[in-house]
This record gives sequence, C-alpha cells and structure tokens, in this order.
Amino acid sequence: MTDETRYVYDPTRAVDPLGDLEEEAEKAAKRNRAKVGSARPSSLLYTYGPGSIMDLPQFTVMPTGLDDWDRIWRRRDSPPLTIHAPRLREVVRMMLRSPDVQLRPHPWQPKKHSRSAEGNDLGVPARVFPQWLRCTGCDMLGMLSQFDYKNTHPFRTDLATFEHTKCTGRAGSRARGTMRRPAVPARYLLACADGHLDEFPYELWVHRGQPCSRAEMPALKMEDRTAGKGASAVIICASCDMRRPMNEAQGEAGKAKLPQCRGRHPHLDAFEPKGCRNTTKLMLVGASNLWFPATQSIIVMPESQQEKEEDLADRIRTSLGDKLAKYRANLDMIRDLLEDRVDVTQVSDHELAQAVEAAVAPPATVEEQEEKIRDWDPVDLLVPEWRYLLGDFTGSRDEDSKSGLTLAKRQRGQRLQPEITRVLAVERLRKVNALVGFTRIDDMDRVGDLPRRLAPLTRTPRPAWTVATEDRGEGIFLQLDEDKVAAWEKHILDTGLWYAHREAHHRNFERRFSETAGQVNPDSRLKPPRYWLVHTFAHILIRELALTCGYSAASLSERLYAWPAADGREPAAGLLICTTASDSDGTLGGLVQLSDPARLERVVASALRKARRCSSDPVCAMRVPQDPEDFLHGAACHCCVMASETSCERANRFLDRRFLLDLPASNLGYFTTNE
Repeated sequence: MTDETRYVYDPTRAVDPLGDLEEEAEKAAKRNRAKVGSARPSSLLYTYGPGSIMDLPQFTVMPTGLDDWDRIWRRRDSPPLTIHAPRLREVVRMMLRSPDVQLRPHPWQPKKHSRSAEGNDLGVPARVFPQWLRCTGCDMLGMLSQFDYKNTHPFRTDLATFEHTKCTGRAGSRARGTMRRPAVPARYLLACADGHLDEFPYELWVHRGQPCSRAEMPALKMEDRTAGKGASAVIICASCDMRRPMNEAQGEAGKAKLPQCRGRHPHLDAFEPKGCRNTTKLMLVGASNLWFPATQSIIVMPESQQEKEEDLADRIRTSLGDKLAKYRANLDMIRDLLEDRVDVTQVSDHELAQAVEAAVAPPATVEEQEEKIRDWDPVDLLVPEWRYLLGDFTGSRDEDSKSGLTLAKRQRGQRLQPEITRVLAVERLRKVNALVGFTRIDDMDRVGDLPRRLAPLTRTPRPAWTVATEDRGEGIFLQLDEDKVAAWEKHILDTGLWYAHREAHHRNFERRFSETAGQVNPDSRLKPPRYWLVHTFAHILIRELALTCGYSAASLSERLYAWPAADGREPAAGLLICTTASDSDGTLGGLVQLSDPARLERVVASALRKARRCSSDPVCAMRVPQDPEDFLHGAACHCCVMASETSCERANRFLDRRFLLDLPASNLGYFTTNE
C-alpha cells in the first residue's frame, strides 16, 4: 500500500447502525434494537478488531473500518477522547505514514445500571459477515436477504438470529407445512496474502465457472452431514442437480481451481482500485489465521524534558492547524487560540516560542520516512522503559501522578539467587496498546514487506486516528546480572546446542516465512541467547506466581528486556511480570505482595526447582531440533515451561530449560542452585 492508494467504495452505504433513528422516528415506526453482543476492549484490539470475524451466539459479524467509527463519534458535541502516550503515538504515526494520528479509545460509555441509557448512542459499527447463510432445517444456501432477522428480547443476546421462515425440512415434503428454522453462516471464505477477504462464490463453484443451465437464480443447498475435519460439505444446485464437494478446493491441487483475488476489503466496503494479482486460499470462518493484529504497546513512563517539549509542539500544531503559520510571531494570539485546547498557562514565552518553531518545522520527506521505518527496531520502544526501571530514585518509593507509574524498592533476600541483582515492586502501571493494522494468513513477524502486507484500517491513506486501549495493573520487575549474562551468552554462542537452534530457525524461516515477503536474513529474526534465558525464566515464574498471587496464569503476562549492546544501545537482561485490565482502575495487589524478599525467595527457588524436572523427561530435557525438524524451542513443553498465548509475547518460541539450569547431559545453565 502506498500513500496514493484510494479505495473504491460507495459512501451512501457507510455503516451506521443507528443512523436511521431520526428517519424511523419521523415515520413513528417501531424497530427492535435489542443488543446482540458485546466484547471487552482487549478482545476488540487483539481478537476482534476491524476486519476480523466475531462469533455471536447465532451468527457472525465483522467490525468495520475506522471511517465508519467516525460517524459514531460525531453524535457527541464534545470532541472524541484521546489517550495520552506520546512515545507510542510517534511510532504509530511512523508505521501508518500519517503525521497527525491520535490514539482514541473504543466508542463506549459505562452505564450506571443495566437498564440505564448512558452510552446507547455509542458502539462499534459492524456488518453481518459472511452474508451467505445455510438453513439448519433444509440446508438451503442463500444470501442474507433471503432470511428474516429476529431479535425480540432486550436482555437475551443469544436469541438474536436469522431464520428461514418457509423451511420444509430436508425431506422437502410440504405435507406437514413449513416452519421457521434458524440459519447459520456458511463457513467458507477466500483470503489472499495481502489481507483481502471475500465470500466464497458458491454458485460459480458448483457450476464450475458457468451459469446454471436451468435457472437464472438457481436454488443452492449445502449438505454437511459428516463430522470430519476440513471442507466436508457438498454444494448442490437444486435447479440443475449439479454437485461439487468443497474438499476439491483444499490443498495445493485446490488452489488452481479457486478464482483470482478481487482485492476486496469487506471491513471497508471497498475494493483495491487496481485489483489484486494474488491467488486465493480457502479459509474457514473460525480459522485462527484469518486475522492477526499488528499492535504496538508501551508501559507509560514519566516523560523526559525532551519528550515534554516535543509533545507540546505536537499539540500546538494539531490544535491550530493552518492558523499556526499565520500567528507564529504573535505569542499572545497563540495563547488566546490555545485556550481550552492546550494548557500553556505554566509555559513561559521562551518555551512557547521554541514549541511554536518546532511545530512549524517542515515534516520529513517521504524518503526520510521510509528510511526511518526501515531502520526502526521494536526494541526502541523498550529502551526508555528499561532505563527508567534501572534509574535510582530517592526514598523507597517513586510515584508519578501523570503516568500513573508507582515503583517501590525491594531488598534482595539473603537466599535469593545471586544472578538476580535488582527487584522492584511495580505497584501501579499503565500500559497503552495501539492497533496499526492487521494481516491475514501470516502473522506480523512472518511479514517482511509490511507496507504491502499490512491491511489498512481506513479507506483514507492518511488516517487521523487509530484505536487504542489503556490497561492498568501491577507487576514485579527483576534485573539479571549483566556481567554474568554477557559471559554466559558468549559461552552459549559456541555450543552445539545453539548451532542446532540456529539451523532449526533457518529451516523454520525458509518454510514458513511469508512467500510474498522480501528477502530477509533469517539471523536478523533469531533472538539472542539472553532472550531465550530471560524468556524461559519469565515462563517458569508465571507458572509459580499463579499458584499464590490470586490471578490465573493466563492473567499474567511478560514484558522482556533482553538485548546485547549495539549501536550505542546499552545491553539489557531483565523482565517484568505484570497483570493488567482495560476495564477497571487496577488490580488487587496480590502480585505485588509476592515481591516481598522472603516470598520472592520461595517463588524463585520453587520455580527453578520445578524446572529441573518435567513429566516428559528425559524426552523433553534432551530435545534438540534435528534436520528436517524446525521447531523453535528445546527443552520446553506444555508440561514444564510453555504458557498460554495471552501470557507469552512470542507464541511459546525461543524457550529452553537448559539455558536456565544444568540438566542431565548439559552444563549450560545460567543459574547456580544447591541441588
């Protein structure tokens, strides 16, 4: 996708679920608007964002692009809320190639009680997708318009359904009359590697690309009476009796029988203006690789003086727009224009003048932007967090009211492993997560040419905002001894085990990396040994902490700081185990309590002791990937180390217990224990 991309669509069909309220009110027509479903903010970001398919009890819907969300925001006289996270906002602007992007929460407002009306004018717009449905009574396959929508109970979302009102049953006999039967989504779709998604062309499929010989609008059926995996259905034309099984569309042989991609973005109600040259792939509605979010996140830290100055200049620029250049020399006028927009009452004239000059500076050229994107490393988001967590603060507690971050020093217990040099109780933290796009078929880290593969969130090439969430919670921060980590890492790089992991990563990369991505050196995607060490340590801690902290293991997540020194960046070896929630003001303190020296000693000792043995040993303890194997873990399995996908930032890759401890037939462990 380039900056010049324009998507072809009909603006009169923009999705606005409540847009006809006034028209219906004038007609005095009654219309059922009972609720049909809801989702948590985190799931709307990581699982059911724009372009994904959300399962409701009786049918599926697709949240639309952010253009349609603007229609929801405009119902309010006040400007939309924004989330303040300048460091993340700058990265999002860079990735979206739009200089004015703001971070906004989901359009939602809490209710005082279940029957109150607050926030009824807000919500995430969505359309029913796929729009081919199958009757559960007679197997009729038809478009959405051929079925009736029923939703009668305002507090029973599971009763909202589409029905076939004249179903005769599978026998086709009308002796017993017709009845109403629910319809379910026809579960087949077509997707391409560039993020396009389309309905499956059932009519063309059953007639092998030709029109029906007996009817202009043929009657289709989908028979699916087996419980097997994959495409087990058969498409039947009741008008001409032609049949074709869906399993012909599967596998390599099936690719040649599928049509070329039309370049459709159903969440934008748009098509690529120049079409798409990709081949399509058969997908199921519930497939896990149908939608992968591309997100960035930060732990909000107190801003440096430079960050404050840059943020002030940015707010002045976005608030004043074209007026800024006109009145740049008149600071009094600037102050008047900024009233009720940007608080500059505590800003001196000198500081304001500097901010204005920075705000009117020319933006970076396209070439400079592209170079910045190529050189950007996701680690850059973690570096400021690492530096602040290592910083020394006066007293035993440091609280920043603006960022919400509250840190407390913890003494090292006498029996705590000497390889751990620093412990902090993170009593309060704020994590901001932003969506920059999504991919299909391949996950974000399998894509090398992001500008091409990242599906857009809006029809406009330069979006004004993107959706973000704020999570609040608590955590424990641990720092490892850098000198010991560096010496250990140098030793690991010369071992046969590391060579085997490196070769397995090469095989994995070559086989599974997106075939449409550019040439990328596999070694640039391989995490260094210290990352494997910190990652494995975080997983065993999550397992042990979950036993006593009061939160489930799936509620705990890791944030890893593990990189060697490079390009002026100081090395890092540490981890933050935290629990956060986006729909509450914080957590209960159960995790922070375990940072107490005596308790942490027991947690770490117990976690390391349990990591020595796995119920799958000796197979697990001696697992080394050998050609042609390409898995990205060693002595690690679901019995000993692996965690849920909500906890792990790398989908359980780059794990090996041998990097933690000396297991049988290995002497590679970082930690020394008494056993």
